[in-house]
Amino acid sequence: MSRKAFSASGAVAVGPYSHAIEAGDLIFLSGQTPVDSLTGKLVEGDIVEQTIQCFKNLFNVLKAAGLTPDRVQKVNVFLTDMNHFTVMNEVYSKQFSEPYPARTTIGVSSLPLGAQVEIEMIARR
Repeated sequence: MSRKAFSASGAVAVGPYSHAIEAGDLIFLSGQTPVDSLTGKLVEGDIVEQTIQCFKNLFNVLKAAGLTPDRVQKVNVFLTDMNHFTVMNEVYSKQFSEPYPARTTIGVSSLPLGAQVEIEMIARR
């Protein structure tokens, strides 16, 4: 079975993977780090700026798949410092409306390119 992939000009892949893959009515979005698609570099700034950039990248991928944030069912957030949870959560709460998608937040020791946060999503058509 071949994969139906989506690529977004407003997102960056830092490895051999697709921005998103469609499986039935589900769209699996690869994790996005806070890389600015115009510069190809990690955005400078704190967890607020990095979280905002992750969502910009992810929402560009959703758009490429013909979807909007209200179609997101599940979100996984990876933080290199769980002390950033509250601040990340404040940014996160502005990205969706109630009822919010299901979510898991995981503390990790490191992320690609030295990012402080990476976010992945699953959406439904």
